[in-house]
Amino acid sequence: MGIDIDIASQDQWVRGVPHDDFARLRREAPVYRHPGVEPGHPEFFWALTRHHDVRAANRDSETFSSETGGVQMWNPDPETHGLFKNMIDTDPPDHTRLRRLVNRGFTPRIVATFEQHYHEVTRQLIDKAIAKGSFDFVTEIAAELPLIAIAELLGIPQSERALIFEWTNKMVGSSDPEYVLDENEPLEAATQLYQYANQLGAERLAEPRDDIVTKLITEVDGDALGAHEFEVFILLLTVAGNETTRNAITHGLLGLLENPDQMERLRAGSRELLDTAVDEMIRWASPVIHFRRTATRDVEIEGTTIAAGDPVVLFYISANRDEAAFENPFRFDVGREPNDHLGFGGGGPHFCLGANLARIEMRVMFEELLARTASIEQTAPAQRLRSNFINGIKHLPVDVTPA
Repeated sequence: MGIDIDIASQDQWVRGVPHDDFARLRREAPVYRHPGVEPGHPEFFWALTRHHDVRAANRDSETFSSETGGVQMWNPDPETHGLFKNMIDTDPPDHTRLRRLVNRGFTPRIVATFEQHYHEVTRQLIDKAIAKGSFDFVTEIAAELPLIAIAELLGIPQSERALIFEWTNKMVGSSDPEYVLDENEPLEAATQLYQYANQLGAERLAEPRDDIVTKLITEVDGDALGAHEFEVFILLLTVAGNETTRNAITHGLLGLLENPDQMERLRAGSRELLDTAVDEMIRWASPVIHFRRTATRDVEIEGTTIAAGDPVVLFYISANRDEAAFENPFRFDVGREPNDHLGFGGGGPHFCLGANLARIEMRVMFEELLARTASIEQTAPAQRLRSNFINGIKHLPVDVTPA
């Protein structure tokens, strides 16, 4: 008897994560030939859902290419793919070069210098929201810290961070009617952000500063990001650094609200417990649902042969609930150790560049949030993003009592 499962429908994800379907696939068809679901998508794709297989494929860029067919579930548009092709759409050696160049702006030492200031701005955000009593946690708090962080990294005036919020919402929420009413809006938003990056690079060339943007465009050992490479990297950084961290923070709070024993445990715990809690929130959230790869050769996985040229989709959100990789994977456990989640990709050449930054932002957020509140209560259901790519929450109404 065949399996009839749809884990790609946009509407499916508005209702919630299809964990039952993923569990069935892990048990019965860990390499599942999934039919295409929308115009512009491949006729089919292979869905990898087990932790071991997803991690192995993520680390094997020779067999599973990011560049051949891009990393989105849909087929790249030949007219715009070259224009907006960024680092995550490349394979070594091109990816290795780009990664080496951008890494110099994201060393642990550089990222750590922002931590104290993040505490200050987070306290201000929380206190302003708490004064209202009832508010939307996503728009008032969770979205704000990543926006501030990205703006400060790039030297963007804080007054302009609302533009970043609007542009990235339209790009990531391209299938959600709350953010996009016209099918041309996502491309227009990407173009505006691209032009903004172009202007930013030109300003730093004219007046260099001691910041990450200047580091990225300054030659070291005869190499630097070219103008186009810089612009698409800024496009990637603003989307990835904003949307994923915002959703990890929101899912983290939702996990605590739905598991009040873990909320109390974290309130009474040590800083070390906060570190494990952040990784558990990332596992729980899996902000990036999947990335696509394309097989470069015939390869056998779990007894199934994937042919050269076939699209393969790595479902991190399923791997992070794999019963074979985690004890009680559907339990939200702020002290979970070990926690070999794939929320940052699971190693390999495409391991998340901003992992250190995201962990710092989340640790700061929950340290301040728990210290400055006596209670937090959800007052209405969370509203989910219509997307099969980002596990997003658009709104989370809460009522807060200050400490």
